[in-house]
Amino acid sequence: MIGVGVIGYGYWGPNLARVAAETEGCSVVAIADMSSAALGRATQRHPLARLTNDWRSLIAAPDVEAVVIATPVHTHYEIALEALQAGKHVLVEKPMTETAEQSERLIEEAARRNLVLMVDHTFVYTGEVQKIREIISSGHVGDVFYYESTRINLGKFQRDVNVIWDLAVHDLAILDYALGAKAVAVSASGAGHIIGSPENLAHITVFFDCGAIAHLNVNWLAPVKVRQTYIAGSRQMIVYDDLQTSEKLKIYDRGVTSDATPEDLYQRHVAYRMGDMWSPHIPIKEALATELEHFVECVTTGATPITSGRNGLDVVRMLECATLSMKRRGHPIDLEPLRVAS
Repeated sequence: MIGVGVIGYGYWGPNLARVAAETEGCSVVAIADMSSAALGRATQRHPLARLTNDWRSLIAAPDVEAVVIATPVHTHYEIALEALQAGKHVLVEKPMTETAEQSERLIEEAARRNLVLMVDHTFVYTGEVQKIREIISSGHVGDVFYYESTRINLGKFQRDVNVIWDLAVHDLAILDYALGAKAVAVSASGAGHIIGSPENLAHITVFFDCGAIAHLNVNWLAPVKVRQTYIAGSRQMIVYDDLQTSEKLKIYDRGVTSDATPEDLYQRHVAYRMGDMWSPHIPIKEALATELEHFVECVTTGATPITSGRNGLDVVRMLECATLSMKRRGHPIDLEPLRVAS
């Protein structure tokens, strides 16, 4: 039985603590938060767990073998590093760190101590995203042309991160996991409309080495909540609507074909293919449950997590590039090395 300590019991921490307590093979033995009110809520739901306002004492406890971090982004690096140095496995909420340099340091520390470092990219563990990866990797979609996502709602305004780090991080994690291609450059533009808050809307474009392009629309200042994704390939197209209660994922056997040749471009004919649509069966299971089970498995067996520190680093690099590009009014930024694209 793996003893888990949860640091942070504000917005997302209660969900992580609840699922950890329900996951076979682990138990929540301690919870840390600086808020007395938060600890009061925690004691009602986890009466057997020790409560403390000192996260360092939680890390030092001998019965804590793994630490789950659900605190503001600017604290992730310090807490995760101290946990790894204390010999604890770590599951850290997204995004992994504030900078790629910090992510690299955590990866090195985890590898040196043979510890699991995993990032809470929750959407990767949904049945829909795992099915998308399966369909793309099988070749049924063909060559991926584009990934188009709209992730908008009214609030919740963050203090320490802009809308890219809060909402676009989900799509960047999905792209890193499901697309099977390497991101090479990022462009972003955005704006802030609330005094004292970071940018609340942004449009991000990610360029991939395979020629695919991803366009992400994220916004905290929209009248409705939308979570829609479109993926177009040379053979099939995918629609993923996360707000649907059923059939969130639909596959369309639709597209266009052209008989053009390089020698006869002006005589080309474009034909529309209007085939069937179907919705694959997706088992109903909470993504966090799948994620925590995977974390326990990795801690127990030493396996590399699906959303490892390396994946967290990939996403943070894209977030850094998007932030830099936004400051430069949308000028594309190469991912490696980090520079303005020519």
